[in-house]
Amino acid sequence: MGTLVGHVAPGFGFLWNHSLHSLISITFFLYAACAIILDRAQVQAQFAQQLLLLHLHSADHMGPEGRYHLLLQILVFVSLFTTLIGIGHPHSLLVNFVRSVSIFFQGLWLIVMGFMLWTPSLIPKGCYMVVRCSSPEAPNRAVSLVKIEFNWFVIGVTVFAVSLYLVLVKLYGEKKVQYFSLGSEDKERSKYELICDYIVVECVDV
Repeated sequence: MGTLVGHVAPGFGFLWNHSLHSLISITFFLYAACAIILDRAQVQAQFAQQLLLLHLHSADHMGPEGRYHLLLQILVFVSLFTTLIGIGHPHSLLVNFVRSVSIFFQGLWLIVMGFMLWTPSLIPKGCYMVVRCSSPEAPNRAVSLVKIEFNWFVIGVTVFAVSLYLVLVKLYGEKKVQYFSLGSEDKERSKYELICDYIVVECVDV
């Protein structure tokens, strides 16, 4: 997409590229703001917007940079999917845990992309600058390295997430662990206080 704008309006392709990066980052802040300010609001639209922007970000998904974005779309899709499932199962610990892990993985993958795409010493052999490759064999090698790198991160994050989940289940018990929003906790507390007040009043009347 940035390449297309660069051809149509020479010299303005970099502006479009940075604008897309900014919009993708804003979706994270928008999600966090909605989660804090409107705890009960459904924020799946932010992940849908982020997925669309990532899909349109690259003219193709065959090169190293495009492959990084393509794999990032998988993580965003997991976040969007678990958020949609959370509408019907708002108190499911597993659904909310997987969503949290996917958001964590997104941040981790974005950091990796920043280092691997913009650090000259880490760019795959045969590629240069904004990861342009000089020979037909170089892109295939670079894409293979991206896939291997992503698989290693999937394994590492999965081991970390499963270990953390097992520790939580062991500490709190599978039936005792229940996800709830801050709003629902305040509502339950108010209901409990009203019941306690009612019992005290009844006892005094007797």
